[in-house]
Amino acid sequence: MPLVSEHDVRAAAGRGVRELYVDRHAVVTPQALEVADRLGVTVRRGAAPQVTPPTIDPARAVQRLLLRRSPRWVAPTSRAGQAPTRFTRVAFVGSGMVGATAAHLTAISGMADELAIIDVVPGLAAATALDLEHASGITGTATRARGGTSLSLCAGADVVVVTAGRPRSPGMTRDALLDVNGRVIRDVAEAVAAHAPEAVVIVVTNPLDEMTFEFWRASGLPARQVIGMAGTLDSSRFRNALATAAGVRPHDVWAVALGSHGAEMVPIVSMATIKGRPVTEVLRPAEIERCVREAVNGGAAVVGLRKTGSAFIAPAQAVVELMDGLRGAIAEPLPASVLLDGEYGLDGVFLGVRAQLCSTGVASLVVDPLTPDELGALQGAAESIRSRLG
Repeated sequence: MPLVSEHDVRAAAGRGVRELYVDRHAVVTPQALEVADRLGVTVRRGAAPQVTPPTIDPARAVQRLLLRRSPRWVAPTSRAGQAPTRFTRVAFVGSGMVGATAAHLTAISGMADELAIIDVVPGLAAATALDLEHASGITGTATRARGGTSLSLCAGADVVVVTAGRPRSPGMTRDALLDVNGRVIRDVAEAVAAHAPEAVVIVVTNPLDEMTFEFWRASGLPARQVIGMAGTLDSSRFRNALATAAGVRPHDVWAVALGSHGAEMVPIVSMATIKGRPVTEVLRPAEIERCVREAVNGGAAVVGLRKTGSAFIAPAQAVVELMDGLRGAIAEPLPASVLLDGEYGLDGVFLGVRAQLCSTGVASLVVDPLTPDELGALQGAAESIRSRLG
């Protein structure tokens, strides 16, 4: 009996299919139906209707062929909403490992016309920008980059990525950075509000949820414009751990981590699937628990091995994923730290949940059907963040 999983639905949506016809006796998983509803794909049972091919006039066909061979022929533009948008300018505040790597990934993706890189260390941001320009001779990207020490460089940015602040050292918790990085974030927030009040801000500085709240409070920007990058990174670590345990590709795993970026992270086991099957049907409880621990402690594991500095490749990739969500390259909701307003019974706190993103920031939030234990852990994470913020 054929099985239709969420991956089949995602693949169909990626091909532009809006009506997915499946065998009458096929088993369609609940996750597939949920993803289909989210992506606007209608699942129908039975054979697809036969489409009569249009009659083509041979003379007209020849004319079209000759037109396409002409150097003056221009491909028709895509309809609005069919292609991701392109940013005019993306600003990176902080040119450390995360900021520089994220800027590099942004440049080679071609998603922006210009990058502005800012750092308080004289010459560091300018050097990073020049390095990116030199690489364009290999990558062929049209993205230009410039760097400096002034926060006024973020003027006119569509997106501002904030990585400035002190990184963790071995044995240091994210909470220990609250005071030192709080001062940095407040200064950056005031500058961004003055120079780029329309920008969507992605905060990466730790402790993530608290710094995102501080940025929002100090900037006075609408809450929908301020996003914390955590859930995309935490979910990636969770998916990688599950894929390794199951012996499959990460692409075969769908899983999400919500809650705080740290010890109060909540990997959602009840929703996780491996090749369309609930994770509890594929892995033993002890294996799942080990994967949860790997996700929660993933950042600390990298810090412990590096000795100086923290993870930067995966966090930078997670930043790019959020930007892809903002520009429409990713249609489905992404986990991010956003301000809650009654969702999950919580409000007034930035916490990792799934959010539908758009060019102006957060369009809407998704309230997932969590188990009582998962909901309790999520609410506990919110209370911990509130207590740390005082």
